[in-house]
Amino acid sequence: MSYNLIWFKRDLRVHDHAPLLYASRKAPVLCLFIIEPSLWAADDVATQHYQFLRESLLDLELALRKRGGGLRIEVGGAVPVLQRLWQEAPFLAMYSHQETGNWLSFQRDLAVQRWCREHGLPWHEFAQFGVVRRLRDRDAWKAHWDALMAEPCLEPPACDWIAAPKLAILPEPQTLGLIHPDPPQRQRGGRRQGIETLRDFLFDRCGAYRGGISSPLSAPTACSRLSAYLAFGCLSLREVVQATRRQLAALPRGDARRAGLTAFVSRLYWHCHFMQKLESEPELEFTNLHRGYDGLREADWNPAHFQALSAGQTGWPLVDACVAMLQQTGWLNFRMRAMLVSVASYPLWLHWQPVGAWLAQQFLDYEPGIHWSQMQMQAGTTGINTTRVYNPIKQARDHDPHGHFVRHWLPALRRVPNEWLFEPWRMPLKLQQQRGTRVGSEWILPNRWSNWNRLPGRRKPGFTKYVAAPT
Repeated sequence: MSYNLIWFKRDLRVHDHAPLLYASRKAPVLCLFIIEPSLWAADDVATQHYQFLRESLLDLELALRKRGGGLRIEVGGAVPVLQRLWQEAPFLAMYSHQETGNWLSFQRDLAVQRWCREHGLPWHEFAQFGVVRRLRDRDAWKAHWDALMAEPCLEPPACDWIAAPKLAILPEPQTLGLIHPDPPQRQRGGRRQGIETLRDFLFDRCGAYRGGISSPLSAPTACSRLSAYLAFGCLSLREVVQATRRQLAALPRGDARRAGLTAFVSRLYWHCHFMQKLESEPELEFTNLHRGYDGLREADWNPAHFQALSAGQTGWPLVDACVAMLQQTGWLNFRMRAMLVSVASYPLWLHWQPVGAWLAQQFLDYEPGIHWSQMQMQAGTTGINTTRVYNPIKQARDHDPHGHFVRHWLPALRRVPNEWLFEPWRMPLKLQQQRGTRVGSEWILPNRWSNWNRLPGRRKPGFTKYVAAPT
């Protein structure tokens, strides 16, 4: 029997899914997801991304089964898998959403495009974000975004399904070479979790959005926390935009939530604005947007500086607390992300690309288009944006004035007095010894806080090491 193939990628839902709707109008459909080892071997993915994906796939498969369908999951390269399916039973056409992913996924799509041409196979791709392929200029870009977001969301269609094998046990992360720890407090994947998060934000938490998203204390609940569900396509951007606008229209004038939701809609617009940059210039993942900055930091790479940053041992308490939070939750608010990139780029003088790959592993909601554009913007290599240098001491005083965030994520600092908490290297050595933190029978003391390492033209705290000291 001839059929249409629906290739699911980062669009793990049946609601507002144009490929599913249009493919089902033409012929029976087979739903496919491919676990591609080459993509999971990249340096910008981690165990947490794969585990979130697995949870989302299970949720998608359940949604398809409820409608009489199923999800066929294959492991391998995209072209070999498609060739194998073609040999089993040639399909009429392939349907999928457009993807603005990393360089590897871009090259994969080019290879699939060549394979489709060789087989005379139509490949229909649909936009799921306000990103325009082969954009000539941005004059009409906002109008395009507004029009796409205003179109009605698509209901799951009634389909004539091609039977898919019962979902097998998915590969474990280790078999794909993923050895990173899975953050124990990260968000869980799947559309049902995404819908619950969306409702919670729209009807309750959005009141704290404006004014609450900058501080790492308030941001975990003030922010929408929808970014991972959008990155994996458990929710469509359009349904989020429209649900937000409906809630805005329903709220009475003077309701504090109105300001939060209005600000949130503007952020959804910027979500696609930054993705468009990578769509138009995929080399942004590797090369400076302004080539005049080539060679600025590359030759000065310092492994010790990078190790201190990635281990959360820079000596700046707010920086190290942010890294500790990432390791436990896979999430951090935007201002603190920008501060990490600023610290890496300026006082530590690290090139943005390896730092960006490490941070991509840390961010559960890693979205390449947003991530790499922001890495270059915060590192000052765009040639367009004003240079932004975040002072980690000022940021701590502004956004964690009582030190609750730092003390929560860095237990060794819990007994440090407020006046020295954000600059502990200034604390008198005698007081350091008095305020050590007891762990079992040992005292844990910040080591080398009174020492200063030097970078060219800069002074900074020594790298922090938490060591056991006698009582």
